[in-house]
Amino acid sequence: MIEYSSEFKNNHKTAYLAEEFERLEAERSGGREAAGEDAVLLEMAAEDEDRIDIRQKEILTTIEDILNKEKEEESTPKAVVLEFRAGAGGDEATLFAQELKEMYQKYAESKRWRIRVIDELTLEMESPDAYAALRYETGVHRVQRVPLTEKSGRIHTSTASVAALPIRTKPKFEINPTDIEMEFSRSGGAGGQNVNKVESAVRLIHKPTGIDVRSTSERSQLNNRLKAMEILSAKLETLYEEEEAKKHAALRAGQIGTGDRSEKIRTYNFLQDRITDHRLKESWHNLPKIMLGNLDPIVEALQTAADNGGVGAADEEE
Repeated sequence: MIEYSSEFKNNHKTAYLAEEFERLEAERSGGREAAGEDAVLLEMAAEDEDRIDIRQKEILTTIEDILNKEKEEESTPKAVVLEFRAGAGGDEATLFAQELKEMYQKYAESKRWRIRVIDELTLEMESPDAYAALRYETGVHRVQRVPLTEKSGRIHTSTASVAALPIRTKPKFEINPTDIEMEFSRSGGAGGQNVNKVESAVRLIHKPTGIDVRSTSERSQLNNRLKAMEILSAKLETLYEEEEAKKHAALRAGQIGTGDRSEKIRTYNFLQDRITDHRLKESWHNLPKIMLGNLDPIVEALQTAADNGGVGAADEEE
């Protein structure tokens, strides 16, 4: 059991318990002082102390539970940021990246998560359940279809990458301010008198790694800077975990991939109306419905696989 600390009074969740603990301690001291040398009063004071001891132990147990819950909440991501990038395939890849963004946005809307558009191809979904649901979406998504502009009916294969970044209340990575280069620009978008007049958009560059983050979602420069810092911390955390996974590549059996952008995890085959997750080696049909955000069967299958010890690395071939 934890020991009492006056610091408990600085936490609004434990302050009232700390005050009660100290009141009981004062009651204990007062009882001893009032008893003096009187045997009867000393016996009564001893009985009171037993009662006080029991109550103080209960208080410390409650405080410990609250603090442990706080630690758990801090370690659990409060949101997930999804980044989308066009890969191979030119304009078709760019279109597919946008379609993936819309698919995940509709999925988040169906879950009633709070959604924030950080940048053109970056979404934040705020909910304690969001990262757990979407953490396995990181990787290369491949699409096979005949583009509308294709006259000969030839099937094109294009790719887009997704990165799922955990946003925590307390970031795991502390960033040295001297390692950051900061740029400001005017936010784009239609409507409003202040659009394109105030340099509220923020771009952060982490000089040691070259990672950059841009935030345009907030109205103020300060809030965009705070949001960009959250995402940058998440990117550094993800980079570290990717590097650790590569170091221990031999242990990948029993994992759902490495969480690396370069890993091809899924194929969307429109001609066969089929989506295949190569890590699970499992397919689902009714692709148009899935693209409208009906991702529950896939998300649940991945979570079940992870709970049961995971699956092997993705098989990139269908």
